[in-house]
Amino acid sequence: MTVRRHELSDRQWARLAPLLPARQPGAPRKDDRPVVNAILWKLATGAPWRDLPERYGPWASVYTRFLRWTRAGVWDRIFAAVQRQADAAGAVDWSLHFVDGTVIRAHQHAAGAKGGAPRPRRSAAAAAASRPRSTSAPRAAASP
Repeated sequence: MTVRRHELSDRQWARLAPLLPARQPGAPRKDDRPVVNAILWKLATGAPWRDLPERYGPWASVYTRFLRWTRAGVWDRIFAAVQRQADAAGAVDWSLHFVDGTVIRAHQHAAGAKGGAPRPRRSAAAAAASRPRSTSAPRAAASP
């Protein structure tokens, strides 16, 4: 099989295939490898699902599988399993931590808002009961 850009090699597929959900009895599902390669292509290129190359099959089928596996937590379990395998092999440096700010999203209303906690306002009664803050004598009102 020819390995194209953004697709899994035979070695990578051999590691990933056992981590995928088992096939359920009933209607046969499309082979997992082209679907996974299609998902990788889509995520790597950022292209819309509808622009998926024809070699991967119908874009709607690939999208449906991606969505179903996302909702079922398949990708999270795969990532955790690969991370455990890498850690067991000593390939993970746990002393290195970073956050890539390009993937952190703020709520749409967060842009331009004043920060900080709101300060409590003094009630009119509390303001009237306190002594004046000025030391100057009150001025007489100007007459017309």
